Amino acid sequence: MQRSLREYLSVTLKGMAMGAADVVPGVSGGTIAFISGIYEELISTISGVDLSLLKTWKNEGFKAMWLQLNGGFIVSLFLGILISVFTLMRLANYLLQNHPVLIWSFFFGLVLASIWYVAKQIPKWNFKIIIALILGAAVALYVTSLPPMGSSKSTFFMFIAGAIAVCAMILPGISGAFILVLLGAYRPVTEAAHNFDIKTLAIVGAGAVFGLLSFSKILKWLFTHYTSITLAVLTGFIAGSLNKIWPWKKVLEVARFDDKEIVINETSVLPWNFEGDSQLLFSMVLMLAGFGLIFLLESLAGNQPEESNATN
Repeated sequence: MQRSLREYLSVTLKGMAMGAADVVPGVSGGTIAFISGIYEELISTISGVDLSLLKTWKNEGFKAMWLQLNGGFIVSLFLGILISVFTLMRLANYLLQNHPVLIWSFFFGLVLASIWYVAKQIPKWNFKIIIALILGAAVALYVTSLPPMGSSKSTFFMFIAGAIAVCAMILPGISGAFILVLLGAYRPVTEAAHNFDIKTLAIVGAGAVFGLLSFSKILKWLFTHYTSITLAVLTGFIAGSLNKIWPWKKVLEVARFDDKEIVINETSVLPWNFEGDSQLLFSMVLMLAGFGLIFLLESLAGNQPEESNATN
């Protein structure tokens, strides 16, 4: 698919939004990809990366291979993601440490609206669809309630962490950054990005490429053969993640990993039961802003759900 320069810039901006979401533990870049109208193209493009590209390059030239790869889309999107990762990581950490209620309020509104957006892509609801939604929500709720593991910086561990986290990043509702927290890899990865530790980033990146190429093929198959059920599961994933990003929490248990306190058990509370300043008014405003951003992104996507030749 060929695009104009303006359209490629739009893809880069969507990539920046995905990257901004992915650096926040609890928010999924896959959700942003879905509501911005590029999700199925992303999955289809990634799953199309195989040895046939080399054959096309050999027989028909680089341009034919580049078109088969959908290279302009991939480069534009991942450029935006990288820009966000390297420029917003420090800002995200600052906001999470100093204004957690406000930043979680914004993302709670965004994710809440995402449930409506993804669910409306399902043309017809039935018993199987509802069961799939419930199962997706249960899985996400379980994953987001797991305690974090201890940290490790071994080559194999960082490779596996990259592979698992990137699978979560392309699943709406399950945060790749949160998976890194669970695995104990979030701090090493953020430190590597901050310190430009190319070796560590390369290892994590190699794992991410492996995970992407493997998992995207599974997702493409699911969208091809079980579109509505897959959408229902993804809707459940998003709904099940809401507990993780509820702004008002009570910490029940903490542990120290690498001389840093990590919350391993917390529970959601109502704003008026929150220990500290609930910042209720500003939180409500930011929730509405996050909710409204979904409608803005939908408008930028042309209010057109992604077309698919899939069968349900």
